[in-house]
Amino acid sequence: MGVNIQPVSIWNNGQSKQASELDARIIFDDLATSATFYYELKEVLEEGSGAVLSVGNVAMDGQDYIDWDNSNEQAYVYIAGKLNLTIL
Repeated sequence: MGVNIQPVSIWNNGQSKQASELDARIIFDDLATSATFYYELKEVLEEGSGAVLSVGNVAMDGQDYIDWDNSNEQAYVYIAGKLNLTIL
C-alpha cells in the first residue's frame, strides 16, 4: 500500500488513465552514500483493485541521502518531488 497522490493522467495501452497512488520500495541502499527506490504509479478503482500504469526508479544520493532519516514518509516525499507529484 502506497500513498495517495493528486491524480495524474498517464497514457497506458492506448488510453488516458488516472494514476492516484504512488507505491515504492527500496531496491538498493549502500548504507553510506546512496539509495535507489523502485516506484509504481497506480490507478485505483472503486472496488479497491487497480492497475500499475507506470514504473521506474528514483536514485537518492549526496546531501539528500545524508539528510534522509530512513523513514518511509520522507522517502515518499522525496520520490514524489522527483516525479513532480503531489501527495494528498
